[in-house]
Amino acid sequence: MKKGFKKNIGLLHLWLGLGSGLIVFIAALTGSILVFEKEIDKAINPEYYNVATIGTTKKTIDYCVEILQKEHSIKKITRIYTFNDPSRTIQILGKDSDKKAQFFSIDPYTGKILAQTPQESRFFVVVLSIHRQLLLGETGEIIMGTSCLIFAFMLISGMILWWPKKIKNLKQRLTVKWSGSFKRVNWDFHSTFGFYSFLVLFIISLTGLSFAFTWFQNGVYFLTEGNAKKPSAKVENPTKIDPKLNNTAFYQNIYNKADSIFPYTGNIQIRMPADTINSILVLKEYSEITIPNQSSAAYFDKYTTEQIEARPYDKFSTGDKIRRLNYPIHTGSVYGLPTKIIAFIVCLFAATLPITGLIIWLGRKKKGAKK
Repeated sequence: MKKGFKKNIGLLHLWLGLGSGLIVFIAALTGSILVFEKEIDKAINPEYYNVATIGTTKKTIDYCVEILQKEHSIKKITRIYTFNDPSRTIQILGKDSDKKAQFFSIDPYTGKILAQTPQESRFFVVVLSIHRQLLLGETGEIIMGTSCLIFAFMLISGMILWWPKKIKNLKQRLTVKWSGSFKRVNWDFHSTFGFYSFLVLFIISLTGLSFAFTWFQNGVYFLTEGNAKKPSAKVENPTKIDPKLNNTAFYQNIYNKADSIFPYTGNIQIRMPADTINSILVLKEYSEITIPNQSSAAYFDKYTTEQIEARPYDKFSTGDKIRRLNYPIHTGSVYGLPTKIIAFIVCLFAATLPITGLIIWLGRKKKGAKK
C-alpha cells in the first residue's frame, strides 16, 4: 500500500510538473528579478529617486500637481508618493487626456519634472504583469494562480519522493555527488537542493496564492478571526456632490492632516479613488519598523478634504496584519537584504526545477524505450 501510494504521488508529481513547468519557470524567473526591484530600478533610473541638490524649502504638492496639469495635460491624479528622506523626489501617477497612466518624478524643492514615462511601459510594471498575469489579464491570473497551487503540491510531493526508505540513506540524499554521471548530478541537484529550499519556496508559493485567489485571503481571515471574508479597505465618500470649494491647497491639506494624525516619521502615500463612490485613502509607513508594508491608514472626503476615519496600524485586526505581511514575505523583503538574498537564490533554483525535472523524465523515458 505504501509502495502504491508513493507510485501514485510520483505520477502526479511527473504529469503536473510537465503540465505546469513552463509557467513555474516564468513565475520563478520573474520573481527572482522582482526581489531586487527597488535596488535595480534605482540604479538604472536614479532620476526617479533622488534630486541633484537638496534645497531648504519644499514646494507644496499642489504646486507640483499644477505643473503636471499645465505641461502634460494630466486630467486625473491617481497616486502621490512622498518620502521622508530629503534627497528623495516626489513620485506622481496620473492620467492624461487620453486616459493613459503617466508616471512622473518631480524635484520637491523646485517643482521641476525630472523624468516621465508611460506607466504600462515601465520595466518592472511589465515584469510584474508577467509574474502575476502572463500579460493575459484575469485569464492569466487564474493560470498563474493555479500553477502556484500546483507548485505547492509539487513541493510536498517532492519531499515525499525524496524521503529515503531507510534512515541510514538520509546522509546520501543530503549531498550532491558531483563526481557522478550527468544523469546522477542532475537528479541530485533537483532533489537535494529541492529539499534545502523546500520551506522558503513553500512559504513563497502560499503567499503567492493570496494575490491570485480571493478564497485564500478569506481563508486567512477565517482562521484568524472567524470571518470568512476580509473587511473592505475602502470607505464610502460622505459628500455625494462636489460643493466646488476653493481648495487651492487640496493635496497638501490632506498630506498635512494625515501627517498630524499619525505623529511619527514615515513616508506618505495618497491614493485617489478610482470610482465616484469611495473616499481618498492615505497610508503612512512606520519608518522605525524594519518590516515593510506596515502602514497606518486614514480616509478623507475627496471633495472637502475632511477626515472621515483613521485606522492606526496597531489597531488593525490580526487578519489585516497578516495580510500586510504577505507582500514582504512573498518578495523576501521582510527582514531586508538577508531575506532578499535567500529569496533571490531559491527563486533562481525554482526556475531550474522544471528543466532538471524534464531531463529526469526524458532519461527515464529513454531507458524505458530501450527496455
